[in-house]
Amino acid sequence: MPTTDLSERLALVIVTFRRPRLLGELLASVAENAADAWRVVVVDNASGDETPEVVEAARARFAPDQLVYHVLAENTGGAGGFSEGVRVALEAGARWMWLMDDDVEVLPGALEALAPWTSRSGCIHGRRYDVDGTPFYWQARFNNYLGVPLPYSVGDFKDADHAVTNSGTFEGMLVSADVVRQIGLPDPRFFISWDDAVYAWLASHVTDVLYVNAFVLRRKRTQRKIDLGLRHLNDASDLTRYHVMRNRAYVGRYFAAHAALHRPFFAVGTALTYAKEVVRLVAVEHTLRGSGALWRGWRDGRAIWHDESWRPMPPLTAGAADAEPA
Repeated sequence: MPTTDLSERLALVIVTFRRPRLLGELLASVAENAADAWRVVVVDNASGDETPEVVEAARARFAPDQLVYHVLAENTGGAGGFSEGVRVALEAGARWMWLMDDDVEVLPGALEALAPWTSRSGCIHGRRYDVDGTPFYWQARFNNYLGVPLPYSVGDFKDADHAVTNSGTFEGMLVSADVVRQIGLPDPRFFISWDDAVYAWLASHVTDVLYVNAFVLRRKRTQRKIDLGLRHLNDASDLTRYHVMRNRAYVGRYFAAHAALHRPFFAVGTALTYAKEVVRLVAVEHTLRGSGALWRGWRDGRAIWHDESWRPMPPLTAGAADAEPA
């Protein structure tokens, strides 16, 4: 079982790309509300802006060697950034890793709220507030036939203090080194989209993945969105749209590797994903411009399906998670 003390070698893993102001605000919240973290690993996805200055300015808030700044030579997307960040934290000796993007802030009492759950799970998510202070909507359970997250009710947690799920998000996933050792590093090939959902799906094979009724983060980046009741839709870029469709192939390959792929149903799930993205374009962005990115993503995903050299990320060797801290 993983250690249940989050003050013992907890590493926050933050991936940033060209959002220095938001990163600075996040680091300030970490210094104030998660000061007991053993390491704070900032992975810079080759931002090429004033991000280094922001990190250096924040160092005064942290103990010596507590803040680790890791700059990548190229932008590897969120997937590549978290893969590298988890590797760096793990090799340093982290026993828990709390993964988050640069557009959130840590709330007071977050670590105290998460710590009791570490005796029950090696993969935990707390709740988040949206920019306006309302609870952030998170659709968080894979349908294993369709291979897509479908709406399920956690309500407002009136009847339970947690829900068991099989999906996840790197905007707040707390994962133990024991789980990472068993399922491997996050897969950088995703670049963006589906990487975190699949990672938690893999984790669900070795631990209960928990979504707990504790608000631990607040989102800081404003997005256009609409509320459809059972689903919320935010705006997205063409880059995201492309990877949403292309990475369906990676999702399918992982399902197949674990004997969980039901091809006809998965094809329906892919069609539903495409339709959802078209609805997002029309309803949120009031255009069909961007549908070409969806088609290109689907087309390029076909090559992934037929790549005979493809393999899932391998488990890590025993002992990687038990290394003494550097």
